[in-house]
Amino acid sequence: MIFDLQWNFTGFQNCQASCPNVIQKPTVISMVGLPARGKTYMSKKLTRYLNWIGIRTKAFNVGEYRREACTDIYCSHNFFRADNVEAEALRQKCALMAIDDACNFLQNGGEVAVLDATNTTRERRKLLFDIIQVQYKFKLFFVESICDDPTIVEANVLEVKICSPDYIGMNKDEAVKDFMRRIEHYNSMYQSLDHATDKDLSYIQIFNQGERFLVHKLAGHLQSRVVYYLMNIHVLPRTIYLTRHGESCMNLEGRIGGDSALSPRGEEYAFALGEYLEKEKIANLKVWTSELQRTKATARHVDAPVEHWKALNEIDAGICEGMTYEEIQSKHPKEFAMRDQDKFHYRYPGGESYQDLVARLEPVIMELERQENVLVICHQAVARCLLAYFQDKSSEDLAYLKVPLHTVIKLTPVAYGCRVEFVNLNIEAVNTHREKPKNVQPQRSSNEALETVPDHI
Repeated sequence: MIFDLQWNFTGFQNCQASCPNVIQKPTVISMVGLPARGKTYMSKKLTRYLNWIGIRTKAFNVGEYRREACTDIYCSHNFFRADNVEAEALRQKCALMAIDDACNFLQNGGEVAVLDATNTTRERRKLLFDIIQVQYKFKLFFVESICDDPTIVEANVLEVKICSPDYIGMNKDEAVKDFMRRIEHYNSMYQSLDHATDKDLSYIQIFNQGERFLVHKLAGHLQSRVVYYLMNIHVLPRTIYLTRHGESCMNLEGRIGGDSALSPRGEEYAFALGEYLEKEKIANLKVWTSELQRTKATARHVDAPVEHWKALNEIDAGICEGMTYEEIQSKHPKEFAMRDQDKFHYRYPGGESYQDLVARLEPVIMELERQENVLVICHQAVARCLLAYFQDKSSEDLAYLKVPLHTVIKLTPVAYGCRVEFVNLNIEAVNTHREKPKNVQPQRSSNEALETVPDHI
């Protein structure tokens, strides 16, 4: 991997750890590039990531505006010709609608808007600059995907574009031919970002889906995080296997947290997990566990290299570690009620919140994006946070995702999302899931921040 960076990465990790998720100015991230260069893939992943770390983000796909405006028009490649004046006017109108909606989103509580479009001419990018940065005073950051590898382009066309609404019911070969002609029309007008002519703009150029990067004139912490994320994602086929540890002795007692050993059924699950993964015949599998003994014991029969991550340790329940829910409700009734009121933000005294846990797990997500096949053996709250990232779940949903014991969750990234499969290994275990309470009454607490507990969340 080659880096051609006009930006210093030194100290990024320290900055990332010390800077809160506060956006001083709303930001528009605008994609740039020819069709079939992975722009929508990147915009969707970026939107999912920023929402997951707590930055209110929404993507605006100009193609969707065009399809809505052209319901009675067949948009063959001729619709995208430079000399098709009528079509060009309609495409311009759709672009302006998307820009307007993005700016309205940012004016009404949004923090980042991702504009998913080709934006292949300097004229279009100047329009964006004049509206977003000059008129609205928002920040503007361009992400350009440049790809001259025909095998990558062909794969993108076959995997995604011929399945788009533009080609419903069309013969596959005809669809490919039409789309390649569309690319030719865009290419005839394409003006790439360039330091000489675009020296005042902030941007990153990504070559051949991560082979090389060029970063120019970053403006602020958010853009640094966006660049760091984009430099870590890849599109290689892989599967992430996610599972909780086997049933623990403290699970049987209904106690949360701690560093318990496995129960006999938990030991049985550890053996069954090893057998299951052997049958899967996973190439170059890596295993990640937390530093707690129940996850290490669960990995005992898996034939693959094992790494122990402190970041994968269960959420810290503070003063409630090792207690049952009944004991918490009896000894700390206000805290118990506050947790039910806002589980994602609630932080037990001396402990963590789900919000804290998401921040702790960000390096894990970054590394998972870089890896191929990985088995992550962790805990209920941790698994919820990781699963929420891959499924694009809201913070409210995150804290109540069902992650049963003795179940393997197969996460397979696909074109614009992630395929999720739950595989029950048919070994009985206690149910540690607690449903979201209904009709919760507001409570006052000395805790300003809010959150939850482990193993039994």
